[in-house]
Amino acid sequence: MGPTVVKCEVVLNDPIGLEAPSSARGPLAFIRRHWVALLVAAIVLLLLIALVRFIQHKQVAPAGGPGGARGGQNGPVAVSVATAASGDIQLRIPALGTVTPLATVTVRTQISGIMQKILFVEGQTVHQGASLAQIDPRPYEAALEQMKGNLQRDQALLADAELDLKRYDNLVKEDSIAEQQLDTQRALVDQYKGTIVSDQGQLKTAEVNLIFTNIVSPVTGRVGLRQVDQGNYVTPGDANGIVVVNQLQPITVIFPIPEDNVPALVRRLHEGGPMAVEAYDRTNSAKLAVGKLLTIDNQIDVTTGTVKLRAQFENTEDMLFPNQFVNIQLLQELVHDQIIIPNAAVRRGAPNGVVSTFVYVVNSDRTVSVRAVTLGVVDGERVAVTQGLKAGEMVVTEGGDRLRDGAQVLLPTAAPPGASGARPPGAPPGKPGSHGSHRPRTQPKPTT
Repeated sequence: MGPTVVKCEVVLNDPIGLEAPSSARGPLAFIRRHWVALLVAAIVLLLLIALVRFIQHKQVAPAGGPGGARGGQNGPVAVSVATAASGDIQLRIPALGTVTPLATVTVRTQISGIMQKILFVEGQTVHQGASLAQIDPRPYEAALEQMKGNLQRDQALLADAELDLKRYDNLVKEDSIAEQQLDTQRALVDQYKGTIVSDQGQLKTAEVNLIFTNIVSPVTGRVGLRQVDQGNYVTPGDANGIVVVNQLQPITVIFPIPEDNVPALVRRLHEGGPMAVEAYDRTNSAKLAVGKLLTIDNQIDVTTGTVKLRAQFENTEDMLFPNQFVNIQLLQELVHDQIIIPNAAVRRGAPNGVVSTFVYVVNSDRTVSVRAVTLGVVDGERVAVTQGLKAGEMVVTEGGDRLRDGAQVLLPTAAPPGASGARPPGAPPGKPGSHGSHRPRTQPKPTT
């Protein structure tokens, strides 16, 4: 046991063994053991710092760029303007109409028989009296010949009866026969005359039936899809007929207008001047045809408070089609000496606490003032102002959503501070590619 005790004492008294635990717990040892984790943490921290600086730069850049100079609360707002002018404007009555042919005819057969021929092409334009179909005429030709024979027979019987009547008349004068026989012969002659009249009527009926075997178009127009094929047995009672013919040139449009417009409309009709009517497509963007007002209905519809009108169009280009939906503009009268501005300049709201229509008027110092206006006639994109505006005054048409009373504006012909040129009308403010100056953004440098 002695050597064991000596060995323990040596270890306890060894100075190197006492210093080792102290150095192992120092910062250098911690770095040596966790240097990978510390490096990753440092990289992540640098990336977070760079991301924060980049976001801050993105938020500050618009305020210092061209857009901030133009559209900021303290800077002028880029707008488009128009000048109020004095002129004439057309008073229009808008309406929704339906194209209606002057004549829509369902062609039917007037006799029964086999459809022998179809003489038209679907969609073809036919003229009045043109042949459309042919029914087998042979039965009607035979009936016509029979009626002719009956007429000739009865005419011969009448001639013979008239000769006997003349003989009986002479014999009665000689007192050779009784007068009763003469009266009987006279009645027989009258009977044959009536039979001949009946035969002539039956003959005309047979002639008309033979004519009806050739079916013709009653109007000039366009034929639709055929309703019966060749070889079928047709009768006058067929519900669909043979084909439908619509007259397309000229064609009409029926449309309603409010009853409030009736007095002025009737006054114009009494004056005798023609009233022009324009027809537009469903989107109200393309003009289809120009016509004239034809007539006005004789009563007002009490359920809708409207009265129907009919306008006629020549339709030489076939732009109007039966049952087509169209937008109608009835040109009532031309109003003279009106203050006219674009419809885009008119705004609706309550800038002074009262709901009204108003415009932004551009002053000489390039500020705007809110001006309440009273509107008159509206003609498409133009509107007449009856009160609140004078000719020559400049109004804002675009960019008014960012304005307020007294705000400064940047006109299309004026350059912003520090810019080389003015923004053209309609270009978004601050958008690259406009004629104004554009300062490129500087990308933040990554922090190391």
